[in-house]
Amino acid sequence: MGRTATIPWGRFSEKHRAYIKAALKHRMCVAEGAIRSGKTIDHCIIAAAYLEDAPDRFHLASGSTIANAKLNIGVCNGFGLENLFRGRCRWGRYRDNEALFIDARAGEKIVIFAGGGRADSYRHILGNSYGLWIATEINEHYDCPDSRTSFVKVASGRQIAAARPFTLWDLNPCGPKAPIYEDYIDRYRREGLAGGYLYEHFTIRDNATVTPERIAEIESRYDVNSVWYRRDILGERAVAEGLVYRQFADDPDRFIVDEPPEPLRYAVIGVDFGGGTSAHAFCCVGVTASGAVAVLDEYREKRALDPNALAEAFVDFARRCQGRWLVADAWCDSAEQTLINGLRAACGAQRMALNVGNALKRPINDRIRAVCGLMGAGRFFVCRRCSETIDALRCAVWDGSRATQDVRLDDGSTNIDSLDAMEYALERDIPMLTEMMGMGNQI
Repeated sequence: MGRTATIPWGRFSEKHRAYIKAALKHRMCVAEGAIRSGKTIDHCIIAAAYLEDAPDRFHLASGSTIANAKLNIGVCNGFGLENLFRGRCRWGRYRDNEALFIDARAGEKIVIFAGGGRADSYRHILGNSYGLWIATEINEHYDCPDSRTSFVKVASGRQIAAARPFTLWDLNPCGPKAPIYEDYIDRYRREGLAGGYLYEHFTIRDNATVTPERIAEIESRYDVNSVWYRRDILGERAVAEGLVYRQFADDPDRFIVDEPPEPLRYAVIGVDFGGGTSAHAFCCVGVTASGAVAVLDEYREKRALDPNALAEAFVDFARRCQGRWLVADAWCDSAEQTLINGLRAACGAQRMALNVGNALKRPINDRIRAVCGLMGAGRFFVCRRCSETIDALRCAVWDGSRATQDVRLDDGSTNIDSLDAMEYALERDIPMLTEMMGMGNQI
């Protein structure tokens, strides 16, 4: 007799049960709260129940990026739509869009997956009318006053013609004055929404499947004085203020080493180009087998350099790094293609085996969050010789004038250049590093 694979459901707390049961009676549901609180799993369950009998054929699933949407909604640690419809769905493409095709009770449903974090993201969701819109990390979606280019407004507008529109948003808390609250979430709570509006706040302790031991382990990776602890663990809306890397500033000796504490697998160079009040900065970052990172070497020059002098300085730095560590890649600020070409040509002229390319330039706060996580996990180190980077980590502060956004102060009063170069070097490894810390795909 054959066996059928089943989803390994854990116990649901009464709070989650009540939210799931009430959801389909409303036009829109919003789940806000801490990481690992179970809110995205709730929404996948609710979305699956809706899709079974939805009268509309097309539906939308979005995240800050398409990869984020597929990971958190499609997969969701084994509890996503592809698992809930196992045997009745397939991944494919619909008019150049990533899509999940589902054989539901009411016929075929096509769920378009899209990234919503860029200013031009709205282009990818035009042309269809959507019944369901399920969005994860809605506060990371692009919004602006222009209803023609705001992803949030365009996606909502695409539901107007739906036979049965239904919206599911989740988010980890952000700053209390963030537009997503004032323009949408809290306004709907005050004024109501036609068809019904359901809001619920969850903490990690509302997730009955997370043991006290696991909660303690997750909490131990955070600086209790950081904005990330208040948002991710306590589930509070908190202003980003004061020092960015408080753990480092409070106890730099915990992170400063003479040499990396364990053998390196490889190292990467990051490059930030100067201009105006900023400086040129190079940073070499090593990665160990256990997923720790170490800032190994640095270069920073405040003086204006012509392209030839900059290329010469880079070649000297890269040669120095390759003389000590396995360095195959250098990732540079992609805004300066002419300068990148100059570095590439200089390396080629010296017959250096070094790939010089564009940095990913992940959102700055994603990079900050990753570094803070590495610090909390005891996996971040800076060699003592990197005095510029050490000073930059100690002095970086949030821009207190930006009440509605989390912005690292960049007015020339602190060294942002070394931080950018460091982050360009390690940002491609962020998914791998966070997964090794047990903090990947936070739900």
